[in-house]
Amino acid sequence: MRIYPIETGNFKLDGGAMFGVVPKSIWQRTNPADSQNLISMSMRCMLIEDGERLILVDSGLGSKQTEKFFGYYYLYGNFSLDSSLAQHGFHRDDITDVFLTHLHFDHCGGSIQWNKNKTGYEPAFKNAKFWSNKNHWDWATNPNPREKASFLKENIIPIQESGQLNFVDLNPMKQLGFDVLTMDGHTEKQMLPKVKFQDKTVVFMADLLPTTGHIPLPYVMGYDTRPLLTIKEKAAFLNEAADQEYFLFLEHDPFAELCTVKHTEKGVRLKNTYKFTDIFN
Repeated sequence: MRIYPIETGNFKLDGGAMFGVVPKSIWQRTNPADSQNLISMSMRCMLIEDGERLILVDSGLGSKQTEKFFGYYYLYGNFSLDSSLAQHGFHRDDITDVFLTHLHFDHCGGSIQWNKNKTGYEPAFKNAKFWSNKNHWDWATNPNPREKASFLKENIIPIQESGQLNFVDLNPMKQLGFDVLTMDGHTEKQMLPKVKFQDKTVVFMADLLPTTGHIPLPYVMGYDTRPLLTIKEKAAFLNEAADQEYFLFLEHDPFAELCTVKHTEKGVRLKNTYKFTDIFN
């Protein structure tokens, strides 16, 4: 097995929304804001090469939305899914599986693209199985008013129409070759891959822990549907991560690809940050 970080692009979001009730005077120490109160975010996916399978975890924002839509998110930088795959010798047609932690647009938008004539949509990974779970799929396709703007039909329904949709069951290790943790605080049944790699455990954090600045328990996104549950889930996970010395793969942190955590008198806190190649070869 080999694992690669895949940078699909950078964007910006409102810092207050990203930190909920935590005051700006505190969160800006770790996540500095610009003059419009926006903080920098990455859309870092994870690619798992395991035998004949090439599994992409999340797919970024994609490129099919309107200029007006993209204008809300202040895209910047030169990263793209295709260039990042090419850097490691791969093409999107090589992808055998696309594992979607959840169906918010910045996690699954790259899964679907315009067809050649821009008359409709098609999978961006023509040879891949797409993986969600039944509970989250039902949640996303019948969205609540709070999340409706994040669950875009053009990102979701074409996956089902293509016939490439699959659901993770109670034995993800058999289906995918790694374990899956489910979390309900951010959205219903968000899935976090937990991968054994080079005698270490790597957990893809998705939106349970967007950045290292979100490690303290009250630092919860305003986007979360059940913030008190997020705190409970995060507390249990971070204690386990500190005990077991997990490496946390950060999807949205623009500065750190991986981090570790430790127990302190104030609770679990950041231990170290790393580039992926600092730890894994």
